[in-house]
Amino acid sequence: MTRTVAILADVHGNMPALRAVCADIERQRPDEVMVAGDLVGRGPEGSRVVAAIAERGWRCLRGNHEDYLLGFARREVPDDWWEEEEWAASRWMAAELEPSAVEFIDALPAELRPAVGGDLLVVHGSPRSNNEGLGPWTRDRELEEHLDSIDATLLVCGHTHRPMDRKVRNGRVVNVGAVGLPFNRDRRAQYALFRHDGSSWSVEFRQVGYDTAELLRIYRTSGFQEAGGLTAELLRLEVRQAAPFLVPFLKWARLTGRRPRAARIGEFLDLYDPTEPMHDFFHRLRALRR
Repeated sequence: MTRTVAILADVHGNMPALRAVCADIERQRPDEVMVAGDLVGRGPEGSRVVAAIAERGWRCLRGNHEDYLLGFARREVPDDWWEEEEWAASRWMAAELEPSAVEFIDALPAELRPAVGGDLLVVHGSPRSNNEGLGPWTRDRELEEHLDSIDATLLVCGHTHRPMDRKVRNGRVVNVGAVGLPFNRDRRAQYALFRHDGSSWSVEFRQVGYDTAELLRIYRTSGFQEAGGLTAELLRLEVRQAAPFLVPFLKWARLTGRRPRAARIGEFLDLYDPTEPMHDFFHRLRALRR
């Protein structure tokens, strides 16, 4: 008998995208649904996202953005994070979390396995860290090392916001992409279905359209846009273009000795091309320093 598992990741407080994915999952009728972290962060409706997932009884694990917001909720972050413009959105998102949401994400594990069986392990970033991304740039040897470190031949992850299916010597690594903020130039919410026929897994990547204008209205009406400043403005660009802007901006600011301020975004955009591979962009930045 074939068993189907839906795995999604990186919802990032984007309730319109999650609603669309929930509707699609209901039509697919999987045997199980798992969430590979980052329910919250980078978006204005973390509490609603957590509540919606908890109500469905979907098993979840803990991503790096759960760690960030828990740090703010417990006042366990560096002192300058309470003042720096760079962290204004995180302060707002942590304050937005209901106590029940904090309790839920605090109890999440670092990894999951499907209840239906099969040789599959789900993490957020990598088996080593929820802040380590596995993507098209990752060398085969590194993927093989990660697979060697676990007792599964199929490793499933998120974190990079880019779908990927890679087969290497000792197994397979699948990145399910992002529900809330895809970075593959496709604005649709993305997740994956895994089907096990008793001996092996097949993978189907799903893309679900949703109203991005509704999300950006929520940015404004919730207060996230105004309070989040620099970060919220860069995230708006990510929603519209389905490409990374926040992390490249922060790295540009640090590599060029600039303070990360909203007033600098125009300078950054004069240099940055979201279609350029990140490795090439960072290489250009380093060359500018020399």
